[in-house]
Amino acid sequence: MRSSDRTDSPPKRTNDGFVRLSHLPRGVLRDIALVWLADAVVGVSFGAIAVAGGLPIWVPVLMSLLVYAGSAQFSAIGILVAGGGPVAAAATGLLLNSRTAAFSLAVADSLGRSWAARLLGAHLITDETAAFVLAQPDQKRRKAAFWISGLGLFAVWNVSVLGGALAGSALGDTARFGLDAAFPAVLLALVLPALRGDSMTRRAAAAGAVIAVAAAPVLPAGVPVLLALLGLLAARRGPRRPTPTTTPRSDS
Repeated sequence: MRSSDRTDSPPKRTNDGFVRLSHLPRGVLRDIALVWLADAVVGVSFGAIAVAGGLPIWVPVLMSLLVYAGSAQFSAIGILVAGGGPVAAAATGLLLNSRTAAFSLAVADSLGRSWAARLLGAHLITDETAAFVLAQPDQKRRKAAFWISGLGLFAVWNVSVLGGALAGSALGDTARFGLDAAFPAVLLALVLPALRGDSMTRRAAAAGAVIAVAAAPVLPAGVPVLLALLGLLAARRGPRRPTPTTTPRSDS
């Protein structure tokens, strides 16, 4: 009789098993693929800008492997190209990337239980992976969303940065392609479902947007984004009201 009890125990470990593409709906995989595409375009731009600014190829490539933070990398490269020192570039990058500390608290349960998974997962936390994780309804899909989007983004980013660095100045002025608008548009599309479904999230997002827009003209780039986290305080005011759904009437 004990054998039947033992057969029920292994499924409890499935949450820490391998992640599969089948764990996510096709729509989520399509959205992840679109983010990969946008990431590739911006990565090529970053590599080309760095090399065109006079930096050796290994600088953007090594930075992408070890730092892996798009906005922080662009800011650091901008400071180096403008003649700033490595200390100022590193400090700016750390300031911009400090927002991922808040993301890590939100997605920690999706990384896995082993120290190796958490160590690797901490390096893969980005705005995009956090958005995908928080949009999923259950733990299995959250974990799959994190690892599939995170590993794919890391691979695509580094390959595209290398390609852009090798292309160098052959691409010309990359700003004329409007690449700076690619990521904000993708992230907006990712968070819209959450904004439609929860009034508390809408209050926090609206307050954060107002703070960021007001601070942008007077503060250095990246600081308004950090201040936007204060919008979370607005979520504490008032009850949480999910968007009502229509239910079929029962005829009595």
